[in-house]
Amino acid sequence: MTTIKEIAQRAGVSIGTVSNVINGTAAVSDRRRERVQAAIQELDYHPNQVARSLKIRRTGMVGMIISDITNPFFPQLVRGAEDALLKQQNLLITFNTDDRLERERHIFSVLRAHRVDGVLVVVAPGDSQAVHIQDARKAGLPIVCLDRVPPGLEIDIVSVDNVGGTRQCIEHLLAQGHREIAIITGPVALETARERLQGYSEALGQAGIPVRKEWIREGDFRADSGYRLGKELLSTPTRPTALFVSNNTMTLGVLRALEECGVRCPEEIALAMFDDLPLTDSFHPHLTAVAQPAYAIGYRGAELLLERIEKKSEGQPPLKIQLPTELKIRESSTGYLRRSG
Repeated sequence: MTTIKEIAQRAGVSIGTVSNVINGTAAVSDRRRERVQAAIQELDYHPNQVARSLKIRRTGMVGMIISDITNPFFPQLVRGAEDALLKQQNLLITFNTDDRLERERHIFSVLRAHRVDGVLVVVAPGDSQAVHIQDARKAGLPIVCLDRVPPGLEIDIVSVDNVGGTRQCIEHLLAQGHREIAIITGPVALETARERLQGYSEALGQAGIPVRKEWIREGDFRADSGYRLGKELLSTPTRPTALFVSNNTMTLGVLRALEECGVRCPEEIALAMFDDLPLTDSFHPHLTAVAQPAYAIGYRGAELLLERIEKKSEGQPPLKIQLPTELKIRESSTGYLRRSG
């Protein structure tokens, strides 16, 4: 097994210089750094991270907990976090909860047992107390929430303007002449779902249009609920002229419902969603969407977590960073043929 001493001899520098290059503990000239890195590569040297973590009390590992790996939003979130962490030579370990609270609690226990330096988490619905998160914070584990936060929990979070983004999209549908607009929400136990419902209600209220309870359907952010609730709405005697769906995977279910019911979009019903889809040009019609910066959420969340780990912002109150959304208007909301009579 190659040693630091052998690296130093090959590069013609001191052992301390090699240590500084590996650990980033002191400035090293570019010329010496290049020689050390060349020697490391030539001798296939891999530092003992376990021994190093015992010495510096850091593992260089960060845990990330997401709710649904099949949702196209979350891989971009993970990618952003991973890119930010790798720049500082930290590794990311990712777990999926399937929105199951017990699984989230178990993962927190595992991450604490493995002494990760911090945790990024997209919380599962259903726990207003979030005792496992509070306990981890009391034990000194830095935590940053992404996209969602348990109600009443004062903690760092990076999210988007769910209310404003939804309101802007509903205003767009109103501008197209729609007055009968339905919504399929996510689980209202989640703040993101409640905020998107709030944006919907605010836009209708400002236009003087009453909110109809029968046109508010609660889904679970998954395709099957979009399909089931979409069929329900499409089967009503006086179906809405426009439908807003609170995330992309439920929209995929709605598209299946439209096809099965023989309802044309946008000619017979306009459709818009929160969350954009990758390869959206492959869908017909092209789908109007409130796009949120998933990569930026993950990247900024990881940056904030590193600040907390390195105690650069020690003593500061929890930060609530809210990133803007972008309304992308496409065919699915602009070609509605109004009913006669």
